[in-house]
Amino acid sequence: MDRALRRKITNSVFIGLCGAATLVALAFLVMILWSLVAKGFGGLDAKIFTMTQPAPGSPGGLLNGIVGSIMMCVLGMVLAVIVGILAGTWLAEYGGKTMYGQIVRFLNDVLLSAPSILVGLFVYEILVKPFHGFSGYAGGVALGLLAVPIVTRTTEDMLTLQPNTLREAGMALGAGRGFVIRSIIWKAAGAGLFTGGLLGFARISGETAPLLFTSLGNQFVNYNMAKPMGSLPTTIFQFALSAYDDWQRLAWVGALLIAVAVLAVNIVGRLVARETHRP
Repeated sequence: MDRALRRKITNSVFIGLCGAATLVALAFLVMILWSLVAKGFGGLDAKIFTMTQPAPGSPGGLLNGIVGSIMMCVLGMVLAVIVGILAGTWLAEYGGKTMYGQIVRFLNDVLLSAPSILVGLFVYEILVKPFHGFSGYAGGVALGLLAVPIVTRTTEDMLTLQPNTLREAGMALGAGRGFVIRSIIWKAAGAGLFTGGLLGFARISGETAPLLFTSLGNQFVNYNMAKPMGSLPTTIFQFALSAYDDWQRLAWVGALLIAVAVLAVNIVGRLVARETHRP
């Protein structure tokens, strides 16, 4: 067998294996989505968005979990965007090549893969145990800590991709470095920074473990974040393990809502990225 034929066969086998792996992954994804739609769509009605967590055998919905998840995710994303963009900007524009910058980048990479339950335990020790009570604030901080590494890494990558001619042009006109970063570099990388925020939201929207240690849960609608607060992930965790069919049905509905929210966020992120790369 000559070398050209051997290379052709090797290439064909490799492409075939990649295609087979892709089909397997897509098959599992389709099965997961089909399970969510088949078991969750039938339970969707107006009560889901207007009534709170019910007692077994009683009518009810997921309003308390929806409100709590939105409030804690918003708080977490506010913290993540502020800290992540500033940290990513410092790594890209100021101290990224120094020893301290390399340490910060390494720790950020470690946090990217840190188990969420460890973050929940950490926030429990600093915000729950000292104040003798669970709260929505603690849950929001825990979610924010999970999203910060994603926003930081995305910000650094997006700013690094911006050409140095933009910085040189701004400074040549007499603008300071900080003004150039805020008014030119951030604006040029705006779509990438927005996408990083969406990725961070998609990361935290379905987290359960940190909320079990921080916000705990609440069967009623609560707008006071200083008190325990319900969320969709914790409600799903509680209902899915129950022996009541109506609670299990609500758990599937909650899982479907989270999946739809994450899917919508990813679609928006891809549309923004496509508009950015369009000539």
